[in-house]
Amino acid sequence: MISPRATQRLQFHAGFGFADALRHLPYFESLGISHLYASPILRARAGSMHGYDVVDPTQVNPELGGEEGLRELVAGLRARGMGLIVDIVPNHMAVGEADNPWWQDVLENGTGSPYAGFFDIDWDSSDPLLQGRVLAPFLGKPYGETLAEGEIKLCFEERFQFAYHGHRFPLAPRDYAPLLRQAGMPEAADLFQAGRDFAAARGELAAVFEARPETLQAILNAHADPRHLHRLLERQHYRLSWWRCAGDEINWRRFFDITQLAGLRIQEPVVFEAVHETIFRLYAEGLLDGLRIDHVDGLADPRAYCRRLRTRLTALAAQRPPGLPEESAYIVVEKILGPGEKLARDWQVDGSSGYAFMNDVGALLHDPAGEAPLSELWRELSGRAGHEIEEARARRSIPQDLFSADFNACAHALHRIARSEPGTRDWTLPAIRRVLSELLVHFPVYRTYADGRGRSKADAAIMRDVVTAAAAKLQDSDQPLLALVDRWLGGEPPRQLRASAARRLRLRAMARFQQLTAPVAAKAVEDTVFYRHGRLLSRNEVGADPARFALGADDFHRLSRERRQRYPLTMLATATHDHKRGEDLRARLAVLSELPQRWATTLREWRAGNARRHGSAGPDAADELMLYQTLVGAWPLDLRPDERDGLAALEERVAGWQLKALREAKRHSSWLEPNLVYEGYGRGFLQRLLGDAGFVASLHELVQDIAAAGAVNGLTQALLRVTSPGMPDLYQGTEWWDFSLVDPDNRRPVDFDARAQALATSRPLPELLHGWRDGHIKQHLLQVALGLRRQQPELFAAGDYLPLAVRGRHSERLLAFARRLGEQAVLVAVPLRSLPLLPDPREPDLRRADWADTVIRIPPELRRPARNLLGEDLPQPLDEWLLPERLFAHAPVALLAM
Repeated sequence: MISPRATQRLQFHAGFGFADALRHLPYFESLGISHLYASPILRARAGSMHGYDVVDPTQVNPELGGEEGLRELVAGLRARGMGLIVDIVPNHMAVGEADNPWWQDVLENGTGSPYAGFFDIDWDSSDPLLQGRVLAPFLGKPYGETLAEGEIKLCFEERFQFAYHGHRFPLAPRDYAPLLRQAGMPEAADLFQAGRDFAAARGELAAVFEARPETLQAILNAHADPRHLHRLLERQHYRLSWWRCAGDEINWRRFFDITQLAGLRIQEPVVFEAVHETIFRLYAEGLLDGLRIDHVDGLADPRAYCRRLRTRLTALAAQRPPGLPEESAYIVVEKILGPGEKLARDWQVDGSSGYAFMNDVGALLHDPAGEAPLSELWRELSGRAGHEIEEARARRSIPQDLFSADFNACAHALHRIARSEPGTRDWTLPAIRRVLSELLVHFPVYRTYADGRGRSKADAAIMRDVVTAAAAKLQDSDQPLLALVDRWLGGEPPRQLRASAARRLRLRAMARFQQLTAPVAAKAVEDTVFYRHGRLLSRNEVGADPARFALGADDFHRLSRERRQRYPLTMLATATHDHKRGEDLRARLAVLSELPQRWATTLREWRAGNARRHGSAGPDAADELMLYQTLVGAWPLDLRPDERDGLAALEERVAGWQLKALREAKRHSSWLEPNLVYEGYGRGFLQRLLGDAGFVASLHELVQDIAAAGAVNGLTQALLRVTSPGMPDLYQGTEWWDFSLVDPDNRRPVDFDARAQALATSRPLPELLHGWRDGHIKQHLLQVALGLRRQQPELFAAGDYLPLAVRGRHSERLLAFARRLGEQAVLVAVPLRSLPLLPDPREPDLRRADWADTVIRIPPELRRPARNLLGEDLPQPLDEWLLPERLFAHAPVALLAM
């Protein structure tokens, strides 16, 4: 077994556990996979479909098969020379309900809990009601109403707790004795004298209640009165509140705006060790080979975290069983890189989880000539602004709409710095808010990574641009404060400060700011603008920069060479559990960039013909236009326009996307304020569209005209993922065509048995090409390319990347490169924007394409015989100029081994 050469991402849950993966290992091996890449495997909330809501990191999730099931899976992997990479979640844990023992201990004991410092809680809140307390915003209605209606009840379940539906809020230990004395049970109260073991005392009390159940019932009856219950609740280490209070008042960091996920202080050594204890043990015992770090930008200091993680895993490597590779653990981080942003080399990781490549290859498939007409078409028909304006609007509103408490915490942290010095104490909190708001609006990346040493050169350049942009919007009177805030946020290295208190204030403010910019960026761009701006939805993808519509071959080559130099083992992805649209759906929509005029004509016809199908209040033009794109992209290749059951299934899938899109856009509806009327109009419009035979026929006709070119794009994308510098990841089920939509659609069950049967059935390439609609040709391509990686792993892990020059009339429609290591070499050639080249636009067949005078220049060191892995071999040495006709004589993409 060697370093990962290709991973298979699997989403584990109760319906697909370790035993299921074990059963399919022969298929994954035959496909060419070296490592399974698992969603989080530690104990998550019961019924979790993804595992990112961990409630107990000390044990393997029993719903997946527990540690025994994991060991059986790994034994099966080792028998095949395969390995396991797992997703871990150091940023947060699931809270609420009653399943997280650490969180429950904090609620029970407050600052006295050994876990009080595990969660990112502000115990010194400026709110008097939260001094030394935790806000618990888990009520479905205002606290007073909930209390008056009797929905909160005192109960005893091994301990006294307040029950609210599935939630349990424990009674503080200090309140047991007073409660029992008030109930006339002095002997029971004495059990809870200072110094007594609390757990033992609770056990004895349970025995008392079991022997005398009427005494417990009397206590519970006495506290059925809302007034008595309220007085007791006010003494607790938490304050129960309505869920709507969270955005404005919460005093602990969440994962984005999800109140069920509480941020961890993973930067503290004791927290780091406790959270990773089981992962470290499993790695030392040889069960794990690598880690993917979820949401690394949520951490206070990602660089320090990654370096500490690398150090611990390196130290543990000596304990691993003999026979395993001596290479260090494979570590990648989930990190979205902004335009021009590079992952720092000193983090000591192997790269990121693949979004950067997904952006690059996605842009490569688009025709730059389509950008201007499609932009104008969107503005004309939707009446909405361009992407940059939409983003600025969202960045201005999101901090107040979703992260008001986090924004305030950051502002207060900066205000404490201002108040700490006579020279700055007159800067007011409102002034700091104005400056902070402008900095967030103009932030071009997820975050910076300043620490006690200050800023890196890259971060300093980012902040210079941000400060310059913010200065242009602020009043003259705020300019001096802007300079100060810039200094406080890392412009002046905190370690240069003499006073330790001043250093702590600076570091806290820096962490608050850097942990705020990431969720603001995610919610403003991915989860707002991507659902408001619909020029072409294939560019609205996680990690993508919609402002960069297309990418030329030269830029793709440059980025590939940079990747090979900086992170040759970074993960390459084109589909993930978080993608907005499946890889082949995006590849199909990209074809519209080649047909802007036809698309414009079609949209105008559809809008005119469907005007009568609108409800009285919607959907509006923007939502209608994005719906049309979604229908075009998601239409199944085997769906006939008269197939009622298939149309019903499509409607159900698109309706799920539509509801999420409307709420994420936050224009007519939202998760916080659902507009059921508008959403109903949207669903009704969708139903009427798919119920109209004329519209469905027109939709089907367009799909048929672009689907083949979309399939060529999909094959191009797949081959580039497997052969470009980096380590390819295959998301579950996407070895066939992937026309999935946003979750949960992209997490549907996968029929691996059918895929294994298809792979085992040997079919000649012409037959696969003829039956391209079943997706088996894509699966075959992946098996062939991954098989080559298995045969020559060093070539793909460390080989040079050599761009090959293309000349001639269609040079912009062809990309070619070679990978070379010593005498080993591979040549890859793929078509770009192939629609004009297809002899039959409804077949992805380039065998009779007219390439005119287009040729690929072969450098002298590659002018030798080659094995054509997707066609007939080329036994004679390649000439200086290679004709595309020879490469694509059997398949629409080419892979030669030399």
